[in-house]
Amino acid sequence: MANGTLKVSNIQTSSGSGTITLGQSGETINIPSGCTITNSGTQTGFGGANTPAFYAKMSSHQGVSHNATVKVQFDTEVFDTDGCYDHSTNYRFTPTTAGKYLVTVNLYLDSEGQSNMRIFAPVIYKNGSAYAQAGDDKAQGYQNNGTESLTAIVDMNGSSDYIEAYEYHFTQDNSSSNVGGSNVYQAMFTAHKLIGI
Repeated sequence: MANGTLKVSNIQTSSGSGTITLGQSGETINIPSGCTITNSGTQTGFGGANTPAFYAKMSSHQGVSHNATVKVQFDTEVFDTDGCYDHSTNYRFTPTTAGKYLVTVNLYLDSEGQSNMRIFAPVIYKNGSAYAQAGDDKAQGYQNNGTESLTAIVDMNGSSDYIEAYEYHFTQDNSSSNVGGSNVYQAMFTAHKLIGI
């Protein structure tokens, strides 16, 4: 068949169901400048979405011991697109799609009026080991409370890799403090898959 232009307003299979194939292996399908692709169905195999994704908060505060790194129990899901976050047992995110994930932990620590906090640091753990950490050493002028945030990009294999949120805490008088609270502005743990990288 000679090269030419096919001008139609609708292409369907003869049976009304099945697959329509455009082009073959090795060919390029070109969408000219000025054209718009509108999708009202489901796309697979191209483009992408920022999922799996989750956002979790705490139902109440959690005690943190002096000079200890403890897992923070984010036990309330704001959303969890693919059911990959465990909010009741291990408090970990195990995404089922491989890729790079943007992970953020925001923690509020309160020494309950004792003004003795020296170091409080959020830590992202991957597969049981520290992966990224924020925070600072006050050294002098110990604080009563404060907020620290940490964001990192973590490569996940989509099967066994998992991430967790931890907190390191050090006080001047060896006392414990409370981390988090029931509001998302006090403590949150979130991640989503990045596309295009």
